[in-house]
Amino acid sequence: MAPHDRPKSITTSAASPANNQNDAPELTFYPAFCFKASPTHFAWVKLAASDIHRLRKRREFADQGLFFYQNYPIRFVNLIGIIVARTDVPRRTILTLDDSSGATVDVVVLKADEVVIPASTSTARVTRQHTNANPNTTKNTGVSDRDDDINLRKESHVTSTTHTPIDITRLRPGTLFQIKGTLSIFRSTMQVNLERFFSVPDTAAEMRFVEARCRFYVEVLSTPWFVDEAESVTLRVEADDEGERIEEEQARARRRARRRVEREEKERLKIERAWEREEAQREKEARRAREAGRELMREIEVKRKRSRDGMAG
Repeated sequence: MAPHDRPKSITTSAASPANNQNDAPELTFYPAFCFKASPTHFAWVKLAASDIHRLRKRREFADQGLFFYQNYPIRFVNLIGIIVARTDVPRRTILTLDDSSGATVDVVVLKADEVVIPASTSTARVTRQHTNANPNTTKNTGVSDRDDDINLRKESHVTSTTHTPIDITRLRPGTLFQIKGTLSIFRSTMQVNLERFFSVPDTAAEMRFVEARCRFYVEVLSTPWFVDEAESVTLRVEADDEGERIEEEQARARRRARRRVEREEKERLKIERAWEREEAQREKEARRAREAGRELMREIEVKRKRSRDGMAG
């Protein structure tokens, strides 16, 4: 059975009855601690654009960026196709990818904060380049004085997860690329958030990708994911152990933070007491200096008085 002839995934739990015998088989959606055993959860899953739109979301995992193909949890996807359109909007660039699967998918690239470049700097650079290229030309470069008041804006892009800078200059309409990204929904339509991309050197490389994608469909995605009871118990125990380790690490982190706060408080009190002692010492020295100053002034007044009396006698 071809990948696109498979029945659509059912997003209800196994407890929900099927309407009739012609419906797709019931699917068991396992708890999150079982996801590590899935061949799709921590992998760049090779999918076609048409299958991206077949993915479904589950209410209980709505805040984890998870989508399901049948009952396989998928977070990261890997596609190959031709960029057929590029649209720039205020906060993102939207690339439309066509992989000849019967559907296209939008690849969204986030824009970073714009960097404003003064037009005068850009104009001076153009003037220098023009002068260097034509040393005998006149000074007029065709740039009006009005252009000096215009600020040129340089757009840059970042990945959606880590916000790492990414240069998508090469992603132009008509080019063939391999795209990796995460999943999201915008206005009830699936889209891919770009994380990385690679150029495809030739048709042979594209066909190898398509072959691997078809093999993954046949060997993995064509049948529902199944976890037996023994494996489920093992995964639960591992999850509980990991949860305990996480709780212990969090408890240790809280203890370290509490000790750090206590040390800082002790240091603060120590510094405050030292400052009070120094302030008291400075006040004491200031009083001594004032007393010494008044004593000196009295001696000076006495000497002046004696001098005046001697001159009068």
